[in-house]
Amino acid sequence: MVKPSQNKRFTSEQYDRLKAEAAAPYRGLRRFIYIAFGASGFVGALIFLAQIAAGNHSDAPLSNLALQIGVVAIMIFLFRWDKESPKRPNK
Repeated sequence: MVKPSQNKRFTSEQYDRLKAEAAAPYRGLRRFIYIAFGASGFVGALIFLAQIAAGNHSDAPLSNLALQIGVVAIMIFLFRWDKESPKRPNK
């Protein structure tokens, strides 16, 4: 078994970052996905809102607008929920 040498140990800042990542793995990736999907839903909502404003009188734009607003609401909820739990360790 190979033992790490004394000069290869982690600094306290690196150790705290590793503990935070272990407590909440892929937090940065999840937040990116929430932001990307939320932005996509917002753009989609604007497009369907423009179709409704242009006078497209079918039911499709209205139901699609509701779906896009739902996507944005879910992404905001997930982003806030992920932000609150779990807490990062104190330094």
